[in-house]
Amino acid sequence: MNAQTDPAPSHVATLVAASGTDVLSDALIGRIAQVLPHAAAPTRLDKKLAADIPFAPGSAGGAFPDPRVTAATARGALDGAPVDVIVQPLAHRRKRLFLADMDSTMIGQECIDELADFVGLKDRVAAITERAMRGEIAFEPALRERVALLAGLDITVVDSIVAERITLTPGGKTLIATLRANGAYTCLVSGGFTLFTSRIAAMLGFDENRANRLIVEGDRLKGEVEEPILGREAKLATLRELRQKFGVRAEETVAIGDGANDLAMLDEAGLGVAFRAKPAVAAAADARLDHADLTALLYAQGYRTSDFVTGS
Repeated sequence: MNAQTDPAPSHVATLVAASGTDVLSDALIGRIAQVLPHAAAPTRLDKKLAADIPFAPGSAGGAFPDPRVTAATARGALDGAPVDVIVQPLAHRRKRLFLADMDSTMIGQECIDELADFVGLKDRVAAITERAMRGEIAFEPALRERVALLAGLDITVVDSIVAERITLTPGGKTLIATLRANGAYTCLVSGGFTLFTSRIAAMLGFDENRANRLIVEGDRLKGEVEEPILGREAKLATLRELRQKFGVRAEETVAIGDGANDLAMLDEAGLGVAFRAKPAVAAAADARLDHADLTALLYAQGYRTSDFVTGS
């Protein structure tokens, strides 16, 4: 009688530790491997920060469990270590199309809140922003309400905000540079404003950007936004449009965001990633990044640190 052999790995769990830490030890990787079915030998993608564990989640003909459930099981074995776990099929792991939200994802701020600070209404506007991002109120009317509060604001403050207040999320430039160097198309798609996305997209190296347009009279904001508003459905439509334009399969797409208006886009993508996300978004996305920087999206695609292209 032949000895039973483990099925060939069809999935992979990618472990990515928070930048600057040294917690991803061989012992920790081994502990995670023990909770994965039919785990194969781990592979280091970075000496300290990232590793792959290939595995086979089910028997032949059996139903594969939800990758989110497997990832949650793996996270339970971390004992609180700041490590993210991304579980996905090995097939089509390398992506050809990347869509990203801007506010609180590719940058650390919410641009509309920073604009409101110049008219002394940041707390009021930020409260509305938070409710909209949690999905407690509809995005479109919430945006109109906030924009109305900005009427009369000089648009030159945008230059000051970008120069003095906006911080790029760590790993973003390297992420975009590496994806583009390997043939992927990148789009910054935001429920924010083109006054910001055009600048941020250029800083990060995106191929294109899409966002809402604020109506300007002279050099001041009118307090209105052009219709139709780019929100949840428009982000989804952008993903589908670009996928068709470039002949990209659904499995070859990856999207990242943090708010409720990103949910449809994340659900449609081959790999939808929640970044420091609101609870409902983190629960619904294929994967979640709570600790690692944006280069985790490269490790998730099987890139090693030696493959990274440093953004200029």
